[in-house]
Amino acid sequence: MTNNKNNKKDKEGVNFEHYYTEEPQSVLKIKEVEFELKNGHIYKFKTPSGVYSFGKIDKATQILIENCKTVDGKVLDIGCGYGVIGITLKKEFPTVQIYMSDINKRAVEFAKINAKDNNIDADIRQGSLYEPWDDMKFDHIISNPPIVAGKEVWMKLIEGAFEHLEDGGTLQLVAYHNKGGERIRNYMKEIFGNAEDIWKEGGIRIYLSIKNKGDST
Repeated sequence: MTNNKNNKKDKEGVNFEHYYTEEPQSVLKIKEVEFELKNGHIYKFKTPSGVYSFGKIDKATQILIENCKTVDGKVLDIGCGYGVIGITLKKEFPTVQIYMSDINKRAVEFAKINAKDNNIDADIRQGSLYEPWDDMKFDHIISNPPIVAGKEVWMKLIEGAFEHLEDGGTLQLVAYHNKGGERIRNYMKEIFGNAEDIWKEGGIRIYLSIKNKGDST
């Protein structure tokens, strides 16, 4: 359910809702974008309106994909949008098992379309935060978290990550450090007992926490 304060107007003065909503009501528009990594690998994605980063791959997501700590085993891309992080990681690290989820039904629909178009196998589910994953645990959880959805959302994302990671597993989040990222890193340290910056670029940082055996909240 959308909040009136999250409704804004686009350049044509038409109301549109925040992307962190279960069922977008905006008219569906689709733009195909091309995404090139530093290593020269090129991916194409169909991006729908009503989903984060419509018509472009945002800089923070690109930085996270190119500079995250090497992933293996079971990897959860939470808040996956139309699937850029999970799909690209699967192509770059073919042996990983990719899981993806988002609260936004349109995002999930297009994540599935993009996974098929990029010839990757992934378990893609719709639901809020960790609701789709019940008692499952992962080796890595990675996300460009929805900071603008509010403090409660990203705090629950971090808390839930601790519960859904195997011992030794990592949580890797990307954010603009001076636009909410510092608070995210501090809360990761509070929950996990550790947090470090593993990449800094243009105000954007990747934060990493490790769930060590025997840790508890």
